[in-house]
Amino acid sequence: MSDDEKRARFERLVLPHLDAAYSLATWLVRDDAQAEEAVQEACLRAFRYFDGLRGDEARPWLLGIVRNTCYTLLQRARQDGAPLPFDEEGCGEDAVAAGAVVSFPLNPEAAAIREADRESVRGALRALPVEFREAVVLREIHGFSYREIAAACEVPIGTVMSRIARGRRLLQHALGARAETKDTGT
Repeated sequence: MSDDEKRARFERLVLPHLDAAYSLATWLVRDDAQAEEAVQEACLRAFRYFDGLRGDEARPWLLGIVRNTCYTLLQRARQDGAPLPFDEEGCGEDAVAAGAVVSFPLNPEAAAIREADRESVRGALRALPVEFREAVVLREIHGFSYREIAAACEVPIGTVMSRIARGRRLLQHALGARAETKDTGT
């Protein structure tokens, strides 16, 4: 395969998944600048090792590289003793719903309630341990199959199912606890 053919195939198979790669990186490292760095580094690695991609299913392959790059970045930050800053904006609605269709409620009160609910879910998701957060994000936000998550995370499908189930239970518990403590004014 010539360099031009390799570049064209890379662009066709990998580049459409950059939004998903950035979203996953943002959820894992929880900082826009670090997520951008991780995605750039992952794309360079992906291009360098593009000959290792078998078939045309690049999404799990690319997100596996992004995941490993994020973990390397997090490990390096821990070794340096510098905690990664948390960026509220980086985990906001744009990162979660890139490309989603937006529908507006009929009144401001409904919009405020909807936004409060979204923020509760985002906050609970951010609080999950990283292995559960990544599995839930890949499944619920990016729509990955269990097999795709297993490939991206390099774990057995049973582990993926367990992480998703546990992550969902933790989310349910966190959201239930928040609902119980929330004063609705009624």
